[in-house]
Amino acid sequence: MINQIATEAEDAAFARTALLQWFGHSARQFPWRYDTNPYHVLIAEMMLRRTQARQVAPVYKEFLRKFPDVRSLHLAANDDVRATLYPLGLKWRAENFKALANELTVRFQGELPHTRRELLSLPGIGPYVADAIRCFAYGETVTLADTNTVRVAARYFGFDYNAESRRKPQVVDAVTQLIEPESPVSANYALLDFAAQICRAASPLCSQCPLASRCNYFCVRQA
Repeated sequence: MINQIATEAEDAAFARTALLQWFGHSARQFPWRYDTNPYHVLIAEMMLRRTQARQVAPVYKEFLRKFPDVRSLHLAANDDVRATLYPLGLKWRAENFKALANELTVRFQGELPHTRRELLSLPGIGPYVADAIRCFAYGETVTLADTNTVRVAARYFGFDYNAESRRKPQVVDAVTQLIEPESPVSANYALLDFAAQICRAASPLCSQCPLASRCNYFCVRQA
């Protein structure tokens, strides 16, 4: 089960290579992809919480047009921020964005900190967003473990999972085995795209899956 995953080094290596190869011709295109500006990464990740990427894209571009940096967001009227975020729903977002800009201005002179501890000290930033900033803005080798990436790891390696599994260190370790440490940005994007397009929660496209030959989930279904 979970404590045995680390022994499957050959399967993990196969998956890392296959995922990056698949990503090379199947990557989704979004305006925040490979943009290393920490503020841009922050805005994208805050918007992507509980929202599909295709809904975020137009709002993200309009938001950065109106509020291109921390200072402009800090000085913006609450109603203006709220109106810009309105298409995404969840009214709490506007307050979070303003509180975050205020804190960054007061404590960090408008710059995003680098360390996980400092990022987690900011309002509205949880472990996933903090790790996404460290990876996509600062190029650190970080594993992004969420419901979707955990699903891929659980199916591939063959262990049970639920909504809280992403919080378990051994499950995060399993997801980590699917991330190529030399290419953390592309590897994390690859895993996220793969979960969205192939290893979907409902009706996974196993017939199109480059991992199928070694995937526990696929093998069980074929048995």
